[in-house]
Amino acid sequence: MSKTHTKYICQNCAYESARWVGRCPNCAEWNTLVEEIVPSGKLPRRSSPGGASPVALAEVDVAPELRSPVGIAEFDRVLGGGIVAGSVVLIGGDPGIGKSTLMMQVACAIKSGVTLYVTGEESVAQIKLRAERLALTTPESLLVLAETNLEVIQALFDKHPPDLLVVDSIQTMFRPELESAPGTVGQVREATAQFLRMAKTRSVPVFLVGHVTKDGSIAGPKVVEHMVDTVLQFEGERHHAYRILRAVKNRFGSTNEIGVFEMQDGGLREVANPSEVFLSERRAGSSGSAVVASMEGSRPLLLEVQALVAPTSYGVPQRTSTGFDSRRLQMLLAVLERRSGLRLGQYDVFVNVAGGVRVDEPAVDLGMALAIVSSHRDVPVDARAVAIGEIGLGGEIRSVSQAERRVTEAGKLGFSRCVLPRANARSIPRQSGLLEVDTVDQAIEALIPS
Repeated sequence: MSKTHTKYICQNCAYESARWVGRCPNCAEWNTLVEEIVPSGKLPRRSSPGGASPVALAEVDVAPELRSPVGIAEFDRVLGGGIVAGSVVLIGGDPGIGKSTLMMQVACAIKSGVTLYVTGEESVAQIKLRAERLALTTPESLLVLAETNLEVIQALFDKHPPDLLVVDSIQTMFRPELESAPGTVGQVREATAQFLRMAKTRSVPVFLVGHVTKDGSIAGPKVVEHMVDTVLQFEGERHHAYRILRAVKNRFGSTNEIGVFEMQDGGLREVANPSEVFLSERRAGSSGSAVVASMEGSRPLLLEVQALVAPTSYGVPQRTSTGFDSRRLQMLLAVLERRSGLRLGQYDVFVNVAGGVRVDEPAVDLGMALAIVSSHRDVPVDARAVAIGEIGLGGEIRSVSQAERRVTEAGKLGFSRCVLPRANARSIPRQSGLLEVDTVDQAIEALIPS
């Protein structure tokens, strides 16, 4: 077996260095040099030059994709229907958000096959105490291992391959060959690569729990997210009860699905009807509030968007958004000023999506604009109405996808009026309560009395 040594390679320009430096001498990027293991001897020659030969895609036989449902409907929804054999799933989230609680509930929900739960941050006794605190029924097939050395984990995996492997967390794992401390980019990258090989060679699904940085991205080199099959983001405020599990990347399903959970004393509880939950605390008749219909994958979601317009105390007015894209907010304010004559230059504008949810699709533009106008005039939006539509730079209301499903969800929750683009209204069966609009001014006149 050949000896190995390490070198530092820039992840931006592939510059090689014998020691770590903060700034790459070649491309001038900061903190891009990553420690990598390099064999010192020559690589063995292949017995046959060329190796694998190309195969016609039409002749490739593909076995049906088998999924194993966990039994937690919201979790299975985000994965695309269940766990795929040999897949590697990376779950990230803020500290204390409930990542370990979720994985413990998933491990206990799987009754068939052996599940190996590897913990690098807690002892076996702490894992047992968590299971008792959550009142979980732990199956006999659930094994717990408190270990951070990858060689020990690899040896146990080869001797007794489990049917599911959970690692909490990937930042605590280390390879003895690397002199860097656990959690550094080199260790995280090598640990992920080793778990990836374990998953693919034995067709064992692997769940990796990952820490996040201050800006909310998963800690470690970005290449880790490219290596795994699925990246799940666990979102929500620590001091709020609701949690959102969102697929950022999924090679086996859609990346638009979300799972909604509520954190309780007994762990995470599934929220079957999130629209009703998010609107439960809405105050009817309050200015600066509107209801929008957002699509998260195949699920329509009714949310309350709030706006507060107040005179500024500074030279430059504030534009603050929570759960909504700040650049999108700037665009909406410019359209309202230019196309609707709303003068907001001397006002601070704060917008928020209630419930700790973040929305990114443009179909909520109209509802957000109505909330801003409502707060500015101090006149409430019609409490029976739901606003659907994207706002263009000319003040026009553009069509959105799956409008009929949004309207149906609004009707289920008792909303009698639905404002939507005229182009979408043509494709929906005629029914009472549909208000067709072409411009943002028409929507304002229909829902906000002057």
